[in-house]
Amino acid sequence: MKVKVHITDKQKKLKLPTGTRLLIRKACTATLVEEEFSSDAEVNVTIVDDAQIKLLNKEFRDIDNSTDVLSFPLGDNGVYDINPENNMAMLGDVVISIEHAIAQGELYGHGFEREVAFLTIHSMLHLLGYDHVNGGLEQLKMREKEEKILDNLGLAVNKA
Repeated sequence: MKVKVHITDKQKKLKLPTGTRLLIRKACTATLVEEEFSSDAEVNVTIVDDAQIKLLNKEFRDIDNSTDVLSFPLGDNGVYDINPENNMAMLGDVVISIEHAIAQGELYGHGFEREVAFLTIHSMLHLLGYDHVNGGLEQLKMREKEEKILDNLGLAVNKA
């Protein structure tokens, strides 16, 4: 399986820390491997600031607040359009607020790197059809998958 991750940095406030792009690519690939996604795939990841994600959140979800990550899946029930240029399944778009990632990494005490990986994995699972809006079993299932993939990436939370 080949994975193409197109990353665009649209925010101008902060310089992305070294290794952030590679980490995002690894998190996307690790999610697809864990989910046993069998096709070659591509995903678009856009890095924005809080003001930019707030506008997107208002436009697409009618929520007038910033958020940490937004997912825009292109597939339906596991069926994805194929990009005729590269024969890859087009999974959709992930939008990450860099400001939220920094703040939440500090708030939760696990740092920026783990937070960016978590947000990427979380959003990738949405692109693959997972949903947690109603909570319950689906939310628990997503959380377990997120933690397993983070562990596979060497980013498990130390439980001392």
